[in-house]
Amino acid sequence: MVNQGKSQTVQKGGSNAERAMEALKRLTPKLLIDGKFVDAKDGMTFEDLDPRTGISSDDSGEKLVDVAEAQAEDVERAVQAARKAFDEGPWPRMTGEQRGRVLLRLADLVEEHADELALLETLDNGKTYSQCMSIDVPGTAQHIRYFAGWCDKIEGSTIPVATEGFTAYTLREPIGVAGQIIPWNFPILMAGWKIAPALAAGCTIVLKVSQYTPLSALRLGELALEAGVPPGVFNVLTGKGAECGDAITTHPGVDKVAFTGSTNIGKKIMEGAASRIKPVSLELGGNSPVVICDDCDLDAAVKGAHEALFFNMGQACECGARLFVQEGIYDEFVARSLELAKARKVGDPFDEDTAQGPLVSQKQLDKVMDYVESGRKEGAKLGCGGQRVGEAGFYMEPTVFYDVKDDMAIARDEIFGPVQIILKFKTIDEVIARANDTNYGLAAAVWTQGLDRMQALTRGIKAGTVWVNTHHILDAAVPFGGYKESGIGREHGSAALEHYTQTKSVYVPLPASKTQRSWVTM
Repeated sequence: MVNQGKSQTVQKGGSNAERAMEALKRLTPKLLIDGKFVDAKDGMTFEDLDPRTGISSDDSGEKLVDVAEAQAEDVERAVQAARKAFDEGPWPRMTGEQRGRVLLRLADLVEEHADELALLETLDNGKTYSQCMSIDVPGTAQHIRYFAGWCDKIEGSTIPVATEGFTAYTLREPIGVAGQIIPWNFPILMAGWKIAPALAAGCTIVLKVSQYTPLSALRLGELALEAGVPPGVFNVLTGKGAECGDAITTHPGVDKVAFTGSTNIGKKIMEGAASRIKPVSLELGGNSPVVICDDCDLDAAVKGAHEALFFNMGQACECGARLFVQEGIYDEFVARSLELAKARKVGDPFDEDTAQGPLVSQKQLDKVMDYVESGRKEGAKLGCGGQRVGEAGFYMEPTVFYDVKDDMAIARDEIFGPVQIILKFKTIDEVIARANDTNYGLAAAVWTQGLDRMQALTRGIKAGTVWVNTHHILDAAVPFGGYKESGIGREHGSAALEHYTQTKSVYVPLPASKTQRSWVTM
């Protein structure tokens, strides 16, 4: 998930893990409501666990910190604060330039605190510190900065009408209170993706973060207040989906819901929002095909397909989940893919030479290991991996299956882990049909040096984003979202602003005059 933000330098000297614990001590692990960090109404908390040290089958491991666990009453408090900030507060009434200056300041603060945010993200999620410093945190700053530039460019239009004696124009107004629910795989980046267009449009926000990764969004909330975002405009709730997320989705004071996560939960979000006919945008799961043609640059394609899958431990909705390789290069491609997977270093994510850290939780590790067992039973060939690494932490070997068939569960479902699936194909028409034989349509990639093949594949595959000879390139200016069960609506670019604004049409009578006025003066 490469964003064109300003890359941060990985700091050396001292233990990154020790510095992360120091950053954690400075954090307030409470709910951010109306500009203040507060306990949950009933005092409930949950344990935030270190994925590097998990040791049992019930998600238990070394506790990082107790975090406030929001319930329905806390959602009520947060929505009331956001409602008041929208209906009575300054944020939607500021000029676009004024809002833009605040967002630019927030982007600057994210960059200034990049090391701290990256340390918290690695500690909480298990992704490598080097990735957080080079991609996740700078991508967050870049996204906020991009939408800061939109603040004074959200405009309506003047429309000539057929009705004699009238003119008309449109206004694009902020939709109101946005309920936003984000996942655990890219916590700080997903927070940036969600809040930036909403704030740019003049909305207020209730952001619900995953119970597995609450830390970085809380720090982002602190930075937003420091940047000048008024109290009540940006509220952050930490808690579990069943109690907290459901209450946000169905709350009558929430005007719009945005969700990133699994397709199954996305369907439940739609059901909850339907009770009040509130608009919903969804960025959901994927099972993205990667098509490797026999005329590709083989060195680049092997490495590119490897990173397409194993980036972020395979915990990315747009990852290259189904790898279709043309028969003429299939055997060599499999052999070279196995070499790369076996050489990928699994270890502590704070170490600078680690390529793959732990998965986020025992639950996620168990899910992925179940798919590995399914692949074995259904007859796919296990080329490497397939085992847990060590006795502590949610670490797993990079795993490669080949000679996979389309009807196997590992090819049909979204695994969301470090498991590469390799299938063989003969013709372009055949692989287009097979690539499209899925309920998902989030992304795809094509590796070829032929213009005709590139055109046929990019136009034939039904996906919201198609990469050519690359993967994971995502820019704040380019729409991102899925076809079919991979979602509704688009993140990024001007398309994202449409979810947070609504159009008002205004008809105005023209002056009653038979003489045309001349506005030219000599």
